[in-house]
Amino acid sequence: MTRRTKIIASIGPASDDPRVLKGLIQSGMDIARINLSHESLDLALERYHRIRAVAAEVGRPVGILADLPGPKVRLGKLPGDGVLLVDGQEFLITPGTDSSTAEVFQVDYEDLLTDVHEGDQLVFGDGAVQVLSLGRQGDHLRVRVNHGGHLTGRPGIHIPSDRLRIATPTPEDLRFLDAFVDVGVDMVALSFVRSAHDVRRVGTEPAPRGPMVVAKIETRAAVQNLASIVEVADAVMVARGDLGSEFPIEELPHLQKEIIRRCIAAGRPVITATQMLESMIHSPSPTRAEASDVANAVFDGSSTVMLSGETAIGDDPEHVVDVMSRIAARADEKFDYAGWPALLASLQLATGDSSDSRVTNAVTSAAQRAASEIGAAAILCISQSGFTVRSVARFRPKAKILGFSSDPRTVAQLTMSWGTTPYLLEASGNADELTNEAIALAKEKGEIHSGDLVVVVGGSRFSKGRVTDTVRVIEVP
Repeated sequence: MTRRTKIIASIGPASDDPRVLKGLIQSGMDIARINLSHESLDLALERYHRIRAVAAEVGRPVGILADLPGPKVRLGKLPGDGVLLVDGQEFLITPGTDSSTAEVFQVDYEDLLTDVHEGDQLVFGDGAVQVLSLGRQGDHLRVRVNHGGHLTGRPGIHIPSDRLRIATPTPEDLRFLDAFVDVGVDMVALSFVRSAHDVRRVGTEPAPRGPMVVAKIETRAAVQNLASIVEVADAVMVARGDLGSEFPIEELPHLQKEIIRRCIAAGRPVITATQMLESMIHSPSPTRAEASDVANAVFDGSSTVMLSGETAIGDDPEHVVDVMSRIAARADEKFDYAGWPALLASLQLATGDSSDSRVTNAVTSAAQRAASEIGAAAILCISQSGFTVRSVARFRPKAKILGFSSDPRTVAQLTMSWGTTPYLLEASGNADELTNEAIALAKEKGEIHSGDLVVVVGGSRFSKGRVTDTVRVIEVP
């Protein structure tokens, strides 16, 4: 089975050894995520360079996603092996950055006492523990455990986003961003996005920075402003952890589907994330519900599925990636390719695309139809920015997608595009010369063979703009 949905694996203490990184790549990791919420800048940069070195050794493009911390509110470090909280237990939380104790949890949010009200429900660690605020007690808040659990390290605490008085991106986000832009990171993820302006501050203001910007949808404001956020973002993540705390849990599956549909309509890659194979942090096999969750994310139209703690701190990161890869590959095989064009057409009716986008949509749709009707061995997309490739991927063709670019960063970014195998095209010239070079490289890599029919799609102005306006059918010499 050939997998077409991409996999992001989070890199942490369990997976940053070069041997394990190599195993992750060989097991199917397309993108390595560095979670900056848990790293010093120096350690994160070391991890970045280690991933680059191992990917170069393996000889396969691997994208790197730097996940900015955002205005995440966290507990001060918990003691030892953590703290077990039981239903009905009461304890105190207080603003501060010191280590927490079993009796008093420090919270790194100075407005905690004014922004959390009596009767509020607070959630720790993506839902592991839920507590009820009983109100202020001096310089503390007293809370009672409604749903107990075990907390370790520095878990997050969810405070309703409409009360958080922290701008996105934070000064720390921008410091991390500048450092990772300097080393050439491929993608950055922005946490707690509330508006399109938040995304622009990371991606294009005061000037374009280069990495793809992934907008994490995890607040009520982001859901309300979804259309404008999707329009300015390069990709979107359905961040189900905090999203599931912002909304009643019964709303989460419907929100996931709506966010994915919006991204499909706009031609944006979309990542489904959080607790996909959570039990595999310690278990050698996923629950049946987790296997179905991964498959249904594929059926919904996710471009990418993401692993978090499973590979960052889990017992066997390589095995987890292998399991996710097999589940996703089988779901890709059973995907409703025949029904996809009708779904996409119905979604496009609700979008207000620019003239350039309409041209690109028409040409890439024609490329998909041509590939289907002639039984093309592949669709070859020649693109400096990757826009052409992402436009073709949106149509979910059965033919393999080969993405060619002369920009190494674009090649790495295409690791997020559904169904795409990216290649660096070390060539320049007119459209015919580039096409010939792309065909020769695809033959060399064993992707196509003499006598095959291929569809070639690109822009007549290869290095300018974002318009895809040419499509050709060629017999491979």
